[in-house]
Formats: sequence, structure tokens, C-alpha cells
Amino acid sequence: MEFPRLLALLLVVLELTRPGRPSPLRPICDGRVLNPFITEAQDAHAAMRSCREGCGLSTDVTVPQTKVNFDDWEKKSALEQIEEVQSGLWLLQQAFSFLRTSVTNTALHGHIDNSLSNLLSIKNLLRRHNIQEYTTPASTAELKDTWTVSSAADVLQNYIIFLRGKVQLLLSGTQACRPDGS
Repeated sequence: MEFPRLLALLLVVLELTRPGRPSPLRPICDGRVLNPFITEAQDAHAAMRSCREGCGLSTDVTVPQTKVNFDDWEKKSALEQIEEVQSGLWLLQQAFSFLRTSVTNTALHGHIDNSLSNLLSIKNLLRRHNIQEYTTPASTAELKDTWTVSSAADVLQNYIIFLRGKVQLLLSGTQACRPDGS
């Protein structure tokens, strides 16, 4: 009779120590989470600037406006801020995809691929903050607050400034990251 009791006790202990369901990912509120992405973008920017052959664009590229008026930003609703950042990330993704086909210098393709991968990681980071996905427009003409650039280095410079500005503001201003939770 001892064996069944020992087996039952063992099963109870194993049940209590069994790993539970994983907890949902919590938002990362430290703004330094973007630093690795910014550093890689700066490295890519430096490589693009030093490129002499096969790094030009065949046509201008539309990128998000990076200028931030903090008073205007604060007056925007959370939804407007989200849409502005998400549309900017979408534009950057389109720009990097165009860069990938336009730039013939294969040494730069790794930087471009890294930038595309990092954009996906940033989108996942936003998802962790419960920031909704962006519905892509039919054309870039539907977007406001854009401008065009004519070089690959300019695309990367825009990307760096966009991360340091609007993405950083959006992440730090999400409800999950406010000390009072409001």
C-alpha cells in the first residue's frame, strides 16, 4: 500500500512544480531598447555614405517626415500618433525594399537586409505595447507628412531620425509605460 501513496504524492508534487502558462510579454518602457536598432542603422548609414559604386537610387523614394513639433504631438490622439508611426514604418519598409533592388553593391545588401529585419523587430516591439497593426494604403499618395529623398544614405538618415523621434515618443507615451497607468 505504500507504493500507491508514494506515487500519488509524487504526482501531486510534479503537478505543483509543472511550468505554468507563459505570461504575456510585458511592454518594454526603457527608451534604450531602440539603441541597438539605431546603432545598426548608423553603421549602415556610414557604409552607404562611403559607397562609391552601385549605391545610387534609380528614382526618388518616399519616406516619413521626421520633424516633430512636441506641442502638436501631444495634442494628437493616441490613434493619430500610432497611425503616424505605423505609416512611417511602412514607408521605410517600402523604401528599404526598393533599396534592396536598386542598390547593386552587394556589400551593402547585408545592411539593407538588417534594416528590414530590424523594422520587423520594431513592429513586434510595438505589438508588445498593444499598438495596433497598420493597414497599408493603396498608394503613398494617400499618406500625409512625407517627403522624398534621392539617395540611399538619405533613406538611412531618415530611418535613424524617425527612430529617435516619433518611434521613441510613441513607445514612451503608451499607456503601459506611464507611471500612473493612465
